[in-house]
Amino acid sequence: MGADRRAAILRGAARVIARHGVRGLRVTEVAAEAGVSTALVYYHFKDRAGILHHTLEFISDRAGRYTSGHPRRERDSDPRRDLERSLLLEFQDRPEVRENSTAWGELQATAVFDPELRHALAAARTVWIGELSCAIGRVHPAASAPALTESAERLTATLEGLSTRWLSGLLPLGHARELMRDALAVELTRLARHTTPLVFD
Repeated sequence: MGADRRAAILRGAARVIARHGVRGLRVTEVAAEAGVSTALVYYHFKDRAGILHHTLEFISDRAGRYTSGHPRRERDSDPRRDLERSLLLEFQDRPEVRENSTAWGELQATAVFDPELRHALAAARTVWIGELSCAIGRVHPAASAPALTESAERLTATLEGLSTRWLSGLLPLGHARELMRDALAVELTRLARHTTPLVFD
């Protein structure tokens, strides 16, 4: 029961941040959104900073689930197709995805002025870059670690920019997905050109 209430609070916090931004985050509103008392929010998360940091973790974990949560039997044996699918799943016209991406953007904007939040966001980003680097490495196993990291950096930056434009109504969903697919193709072509083929004796 405690875990359920904690999850409900984090879902409520993500909704509040997505709608009103981090500056608009009020513990009373999070409690109302989650259907719990304000005292229970403080019991689980101590203070507003604690809510923010745990909500960031919640958003990151939830994104990981909806971008890689398709059943294993549906996964393609082609690592490139799996990589493309996981990136494109960030562009779904579902409330959960819209809310997650919007809240992530709000947290990034606030981190410009909040060094403590910036550190937490950097840690979450490092995990994301690492996971994406591994996925790209499955497509180009001979690529160097720095080259894979650079590709992951460019792809995540592109994804965030396209996501912001899509969520703002400046870019149709289909076009955002098409541009993301093109960006991936460019990165994989770049890696292929700069990768020394593996030679076995």
